[in-house]
Amino acid sequence: MFTGIVEEVGAVGELRQQGEAVLLSIAASTVLDGIHLGDSIAVDGACLTVTAIGDQGFMVGLSPETLRRTTLGDVRAGTRVNLERAVRVGDRMGGHFVQGHVDGVGRVTNIRPEGDSRLMTFELPAEIGRYVVQKGFVAIDGISLTVTERVGDCFSVALVAYTQEHVALLDKGVGGRVNLEVDIIAKYVESIVGGQTPALSC
Repeated sequence: MFTGIVEEVGAVGELRQQGEAVLLSIAASTVLDGIHLGDSIAVDGACLTVTAIGDQGFMVGLSPETLRRTTLGDVRAGTRVNLERAVRVGDRMGGHFVQGHVDGVGRVTNIRPEGDSRLMTFELPAEIGRYVVQKGFVAIDGISLTVTERVGDCFSVALVAYTQEHVALLDKGVGGRVNLEVDIIAKYVESIVGGQTPALSC
């Protein structure tokens, strides 16, 4: 589990095809402290398993499922990515409960200044729109952010000056694709209240 508070912005190094999967190396420093093989790191909001560790970074594998459901198939050498190690028991919860399970991919539709902040607007996939509410939480590329406005199939967030300097989100620009994870609590409430039971077929 994660909090959505980005610890470091890393940079994609090598991408190596391995069958249908992709091996991805990421240059980093802060998140290397205390990590071990098999640990989880959120890379642009996707929970990935560390498969190798070096002095200058780490490596993860991208399965076909991850490539289908996230924006990580878009990255290239040099792409900056948001990184966060899994939360430890007793850590401060500065953001919200983030699983690192991407619910959908959105697209940046507008960026505009407001004082020293930047208001960013995103188009929502229809299947997760009901979980995004004004003043609620959403994780965008692994960043815990508060929804400032929800209109139709779009929503907006505000990036304060500090956040702008410590995440890679503004690199996307208008038209850029982003990983979205909605509040897990909303999905549990919907399932309980609505009495939704998963089908047992396989």
